[in-house]
Order: sequence, then structure tokens, then C-alpha cells
Amino acid sequence: MDRIIIKDLEVFANHGVLQEEKTLGQKFLICLELYFSTRKAGVTDALPMSVNYAEVCQFINKFLQKNTFNLIEAAAENLALSLMVRFPLTESLKITIAKPWAPVGLPVDYVAVEIERSWHTAYIALGSNMGEKRKYLEEAVKAMESDPNCRLLQTSDFIVTKPYGPVEQEDFLNGCVKIRTLYTPSELLRFLQKLEQEAKRTREVRWGPRTLDLDILLYDDMVTSDDELTIPHPELHKRSFVLDPLKQIAPNAVHPILHQRIRDIATE
Repeated sequence: MDRIIIKDLEVFANHGVLQEEKTLGQKFLICLELYFSTRKAGVTDALPMSVNYAEVCQFINKFLQKNTFNLIEAAAENLALSLMVRFPLTESLKITIAKPWAPVGLPVDYVAVEIERSWHTAYIALGSNMGEKRKYLEEAVKAMESDPNCRLLQTSDFIVTKPYGPVEQEDFLNGCVKIRTLYTPSELLRFLQKLEQEAKRTREVRWGPRTLDLDILLYDDMVTSDDELTIPHPELHKRSFVLDPLKQIAPNAVHPILHQRIRDIATE
């Protein structure tokens, strides 16, 4: 992918574990690579079609001078996420923060932390069969849309479906959303669980009634499984109440294990 490179931007700021570092401050060197398509900017020769590197430099300087972190790991993490949000054309980035004056007691050019961060595409299933079902789903969608670490791209229709499992209960209202997110899968799971808790979701009975049910269906083309989370969702290909709304917004998305498009899985 195309990129803009900023090398050894000097910033004087107050980061460090030692009190002297916070009080006196020191020099930091920032190297940044912003990855995005420069095609439109190259064809149109128009600055709004690109990322303004002068604005990026000013943003980095202000951010590092306004905030104070003990660790350059934390400075790099928070700066990277803020840059991704502030400059939305950016698909991914690599950032290095170096400390030339690091208090290590030995001759050294610098110590540094380098990280890479990017936006990810995820599909989330929504369901409710208690109380004001539509309100629960709509509030969950709004919460995802308003979170700075998420971008809401598409929302399916909400459809009425029969409950799944042996428990007798009301019909469900189900839907799906497509988001771009800076969250890792486990962070996204915790964010969704927080939304469920705010909707007073309880987990007393498996497949029982619930105010709000949010499940990660797909996350990029990732295949992973542990005690906390399985991606893709292990029941995705078996459930029409998930496949029908997912097919509406992502018919050509490919299941990373079955290697089939969602619309074909839904048809079968």
C-alpha cells in the first residue's frame, strides 16, 4: 500500500518514569509511516484527497506535549490510535518513538518503541427478545457508531425470527452490522459485553431470553479460538437468523474456514 513517511520529527515533551523526566522534559524523535491509497491525490493533485503531513506533524507535537505518559509504549499506543481517528484516510500506520536522552547510565544513541496499528473489518450479530427489542438493538448500534474506536459502515434490516434452542420464549428481533474497528478481537468482545451489561443482559440459561445479544461473527479473515472467543462464530453457518441479515449487508464476504460466500452458505 502507498504511504507517507515522516522521519525523526523532534518533539520536546515530558514523558518518563522518573520525576526529573516529567519535570525537566526531554527530546523525542518520532518516525511515522501512514499507509493509505494516494491514487486520488496523485490523479487530482488535490490536498483534500491526501493526508496533510504538516497537520500530522503539528498533531503529534501537540499530543505529546499535552499528555504525559510514564512509558513510551503508552505514548506510542495512544498517539497511534489518536492519529488513526484524526486522519480517517489512514488504513494503517507504523510509529516509532525514540528517546535519545534515555537515562540508562551507558552510552547509547537512543532507545525506542515501534508499533503497527490498523483498522479491521468486523461483522456483529444483534438480537433481542425481551422488552423493547428494537430500542435495545438501535441503542447498541448507536453506541458502536459513537465509539471513537469504531466506524459503523452498514446496518441490516431487523428481522423477526423464531427462538433457537429448547427454551420456550418470545420471538427474537435480529440484525447485523458491519464496522471498522481499532479494537483487537478480545477488546471488541469486552466492548460488546459492556453494551450487553448496560442493557441488563443476564446469562442464567443457555439459549434463554435476553435483552441484548451481541456476537462477533467475522473479524477480517481471522481464524482463532480460545477459552474466551472463537472467530468465525462457530454457529454462523448453521443459523438462518444470523445468515439472513448478514447476507443483506455482506453477500460476498467469504467464510475463512468454509471458503464460501455468505450468500451461498445462506442458500444452502
